[in-house]
Amino acid sequence: MAQVPKVRLAGGLEICRILNGMWQVSGAHGPIDPRKAVQAMDSYVNAGLTSFDMADIYGPAEEIYGQFYNQLKTRSGDTPPVQGLTKWVPRPGPMNRKVVENAIQHSLSRMQVDTLDCVQFHWWDYSDKRYLEALGHLSDMQQEGIIRELSLTNFDTKRLEEITGKGIRISSNQVQYSLIDRRPAALMEKFCLDHGIQLLTYGTLGGGLLSERYLGRVEPKGRAELYTASLGKYKNMIDAWGGWSLFQELLAALDTVAKRNSCSIASVATRYILDQPAVGGVIVGCRLGVPGAEHIGDSLRSFDLELRPQDLSDIEKVLKRSRDLMSLIGDCGDEYRG
Repeated sequence: MAQVPKVRLAGGLEICRILNGMWQVSGAHGPIDPRKAVQAMDSYVNAGLTSFDMADIYGPAEEIYGQFYNQLKTRSGDTPPVQGLTKWVPRPGPMNRKVVENAIQHSLSRMQVDTLDCVQFHWWDYSDKRYLEALGHLSDMQQEGIIRELSLTNFDTKRLEEITGKGIRISSNQVQYSLIDRRPAALMEKFCLDHGIQLLTYGTLGGGLLSERYLGRVEPKGRAELYTASLGKYKNMIDAWGGWSLFQELLAALDTVAKRNSCSIASVATRYILDQPAVGGVIVGCRLGVPGAEHIGDSLRSFDLELRPQDLSDIEKVLKRSRDLMSLIGDCGDEYRG
């Protein structure tokens, strides 16, 4: 197993600085064979990439993880050396202790574990203050040892400050962060640094758009060309950021940097975000069980890469001409709340 850099969260859990994202088994990226997906997880763990990110709403993701976890446990007879970070994304409604317990028990059962390594809580509507009630119960369950790390997903800085002000310890906040979307640097970053909160980032590769595959390519349009949920989502971000022409300039700059460093555009894009203050880890989506969809080598290369002043200068020359997404969209997660 390779030596992959790790980061320790507030409650003591160590996770890899690159996490395996399981949104891509949700069904929004094409069909997935659960049996093949379970088998494919071995190659990530054998490469040292032992941290998996999922959610209760990602189709069979928790069940796939649970089957894999149980297989590892059966093989070794010991606690498997993997970390399962899940999310609870409740619908609006009562948030009493029983509701919270039922949700957590559902994840425990699907993931076949006695304790959840990390629960990342998402909330759709800030005007409904029951998110504080839910987090209070989750915090109690953390004290009881049912949850190791209590974290958030797509919360903005204002609400993060409110929650920590209530005495609730938050380990991490999962937010979109990439060369295209640099909103976390505006407000979130400083607050997290001041309060010992890690940022776990997604969208860092733009659903695959930040790659050689799209360098020099005519702008993709429509569902036939933007054929996964990720491609459609991040193409919209590119449109808001500066459009396809400027994006091509960014890809060209990244390609120059990549060739200079004997790596891929994906490795450069990942390293750039790993180097940002407060970023604990980057989540790289994996289409488990789909031949040719593994990007383990690019992920591992990111750890060896050191972006030098000339590399950063080449990238920043393009970035400074892009639009400010903070003023267009709002703080982290605001795109999910209208």
